[in-house]
Amino acid sequence: MKFILISPKNRTVYNFRGDLLKDIIARGYEVIVTGPDRIDVDKIEALGARFVEIPMQKNGTDPIKDIKYLQGLVSLFRKEKPDAVLGYTVKPVVYGMTAAGIAGVKNKTAMITGIGYAFTAETAKAKIIKAITSAMYRVSLTIADTVIFQNPDNRNLFLEEKLVNRRKCRLVHGSGVNLDYYTVAPYPEQITFFMLSRVMYSKGIREYLAAAEKVKAVYPEARFLLLGAVENIQDSMRQSQIDDYVDRGIIEHFGETEDVRPYYAMSSVYVLPSYAEGTPRTVLEAMCMGRPVITTDAPGCRETVLNGKTGYLVPVKDSDILADRMIRFIENPDLIGKMGKKSRKYAEKKFDVHKVNEKMIEHMRL
Repeated sequence: MKFILISPKNRTVYNFRGDLLKDIIARGYEVIVTGPDRIDVDKIEALGARFVEIPMQKNGTDPIKDIKYLQGLVSLFRKEKPDAVLGYTVKPVVYGMTAAGIAGVKNKTAMITGIGYAFTAETAKAKIIKAITSAMYRVSLTIADTVIFQNPDNRNLFLEEKLVNRRKCRLVHGSGVNLDYYTVAPYPEQITFFMLSRVMYSKGIREYLAAAEKVKAVYPEARFLLLGAVENIQDSMRQSQIDDYVDRGIIEHFGETEDVRPYYAMSSVYVLPSYAEGTPRTVLEAMCMGRPVITTDAPGCRETVLNGKTGYLVPVKDSDILADRMIRFIENPDLIGKMGKKSRKYAEKKFDVHKVNEKMIEHMRL
């Protein structure tokens, strides 16, 4: 038996899908992973998978490159004749399902891990991209046999937009988290807030920076960490803007890292003011490490926090309420330990990677 995972970025394979691939291999499947380049191929192969490079422009709109990506996938599927394929994120879903249909693959699963810039931004460009993306989703999800969503809001949106047939829809609690890898860590002496994300407006970076500035004006001893790359793509904040907050002592900014656990350990409270997610992996990791969470009452995010028990839900794009909830932790530091303990228990109950993978494998009919 043979299974192919269609990936947009190599790093997401071993970070987010590693445990799933191990479980699939344990069931007797040969696993092949496609990726856009050869970065960290050794880490994918260490999972027991075989890697095939198929170049892909993740954020570009060059139709020639997209056609070549589609052709590369069709060629691979015809050569390998997989029993099942899984694609996640926009292009691996759109072109992966189309290619699998052309090649005659019998078991085709698409996973919607979020709705992204096209569905959350309100610019004219975003509306054009949304119209094109929606049309492509509509075709590819007709070809897919199963469509897995990571939260009910995204599923309902796709149903309302008539992008998918209801009978194909399945639901899981995100990608899950390995509870043995992300373990509870002691809190720092200095109350510290932490955000881990690509530095994009739709992730709530503007609100995080504004709230940090407001809190520092009242409690200058509070510490604010930001971990994430500035990618200089649509929706991305510029490096010079981030540097301004760093130079003024509002935040400390760190680039990408292979191991995020030390940064969670440096923090007291995790913050993600995102406009929409599939299920935010970083929130789940923070929960596993015993951190209370402040996130938005938005698709994907609202499922991760029990408001007032494991953290707080705040309105989207509201830095004032975000700052107020931060101050609440500063003025009531005992809440950190109490909510952090409940946060870990909630992760154990709902987001254990092994429980999530069982449902994934069941939905994919492996």
